[in-house]
Amino acid sequence: MIAAIDRYLALRRSAGFVLSNAQYLLRSFAAFAADRQQPHICTSTVIDWASRAPSSAQRHTRYQTVRQFAEHVRMEDPQHDLPPPNHFNHRKSRRVPRIYAAAEIDRLILAATQLSAGDLRPQTYATLIGLLAATGLRISEALHLRYDDVTPDGLLIRKTKFQKTRLVPLHETAVAGLGRYLAQRRAVCLTTDHVFVNDDGRPLEYGTVYRVFGRLAESAGIAPLRGHRPRLHELRHTFALRALQSTPAGRQRIGQHMLALTTYLGHVSIDSTYWYLESTPELLTDIAAAGEVYLSGGHP
Repeated sequence: MIAAIDRYLALRRSAGFVLSNAQYLLRSFAAFAADRQQPHICTSTVIDWASRAPSSAQRHTRYQTVRQFAEHVRMEDPQHDLPPPNHFNHRKSRRVPRIYAAAEIDRLILAATQLSAGDLRPQTYATLIGLLAATGLRISEALHLRYDDVTPDGLLIRKTKFQKTRLVPLHETAVAGLGRYLAQRRAVCLTTDHVFVNDDGRPLEYGTVYRVFGRLAESAGIAPLRGHRPRLHELRHTFALRALQSTPAGRQRIGQHMLALTTYLGHVSIDSTYWYLESTPELLTDIAAAGEVYLSGGHP
């Protein structure tokens, strides 16, 4: 089975997929099946193996990973079972996003400017937080930025979460702020062309940024919400919300705006962008108000 898994992974990687987690899971399943002396996929074995995961989401991921592989490998060898879809009846749920107020973002940036240690550290974190808030970039996208990715037309975001490359235009204020930081950053560190670096010259790592952001949120007086601590990724949620709140009137213009936002955020489909309409209380309130106006004979 390992040889078939390797061929499957190689084929999908040739299309641009990374599949590091899929590789780990499929090889784990192959070892589990080998212990049972089963050279082919057996539905009961898939269920037994997937059931060993500690959470519903992990069981679902394990099961679906093998099922997707089974769909492929059965074309070569029909002796493999095709497990039925969604055996564990898992429904993906996402946390209701925190939306940062403009004043909270200002306090986060101010707290960053007061960080100690190093000539560049305060400016690095202040600029990073400001850029995330102004563009809605994923934190991984920001941390992977290189000098050549900062162009006169915007930020070139290269092959990220869904192996897509896109151009992210910047507001003139973001251009100015990033330009000021880069001027200082080039003067301090010459060992790498990453935009965001530690004071020792190495590219910033997510784990480090995660820990520093937690301290900044505490310093800025941003308390946990619904039992959850503030997260960096919620700057992206905040950007998306503000963009949706600025949606123009008219069905055609709304559709164009949503499609443009989907492209700007790097979503794989427009469904991911529509999720913000469903999950954000502020937007649901706006939708309900517009619906009441329409039902009463007005024009939302």
